[in-house]
Amino acid sequence: MDTLRLILLAIHLLSWAFVVGAWASRLRTPVPIAKGVPHAAATALLTGLLLVAVRQMDDLEVNNTKIGIKLVVALAVTVLAFVADRKGDRAPVWMAHAVGGLAVVNVLIAVLWQ
Repeated sequence: MDTLRLILLAIHLLSWAFVVGAWASRLRTPVPIAKGVPHAAATALLTGLLLVAVRQMDDLEVNNTKIGIKLVVALAVTVLAFVADRKGDRAPVWMAHAVGGLAVVNVLIAVLWQ
């Protein structure tokens, strides 16, 4: 189970890194969301859920409050990313900033909340 957990964790972190990196690379120019961001956000959401499931299968303690908040933020990121991608060039710039900003918030919650 530990190998599975580490693989899922690597995919999870790389997915969030893609979302944040794609957003950061487009900060100076008001352009729509980068291709692949919706799928990276969905991958991060799915692997996060799988990480919690693996942790619970190993009978390890899970902070349900933290996981619940991260789940809500990840859902918001994923939905906003797919909506912005669907609108294409007509998507407001704030959507891309919300996706990137909320992704950073999600990472900060994971790192700082012990």
